[in-house]
Amino acid sequence: MQEQTTSAVEARLAELGYELPAVAAPVAAYVPSMVTGNLVYTSGQLPFINGELTATGKVGATVSAEVAAGQAQICALNALAAIKAVIGDLDRITRIVKVVGFVSSDPSFTGQPVVINGASEFLGAVLGDKGVHARSAVGVAALPLDAPVEVELIAEFE
Repeated sequence: MQEQTTSAVEARLAELGYELPAVAAPVAAYVPSMVTGNLVYTSGQLPFINGELTATGKVGATVSAEVAAGQAQICALNALAAIKAVIGDLDRITRIVKVVGFVSSDPSFTGQPVVINGASEFLGAVLGDKGVHARSAVGVAALPLDAPVEVELIAEFE
């Protein structure tokens, strides 16, 4: 009987109470992730859990910043799944280079950085120093399917 090995990153996810989900199916004409050289670019990841959005609406109106930060964390988890799908093993990640977060924002909401901290802090907890990254947190008028947040990553790997 062959022993199944788990990557250190997936073991850390399990320690934190998470399981890597299946890659979310694209909602339009694109692929979830693409490799060029030693970089993986993910498409924008929505906060799908089992193919469903658990929150919709504008942050600062119908969705609180705290709920949206949790949604950003789910987006980051989904992005890790998209990365694994193209590089095979998350232990190959040498660093998260950049995170871009989009927040569907009420016009008066200015807490986009706090929302995207949900993704950034999660990546740090999972990957340690490899999860430290450059970042943009952008407020937008609307996101696909009325999602409150969308996150994309650029990761370097070996």
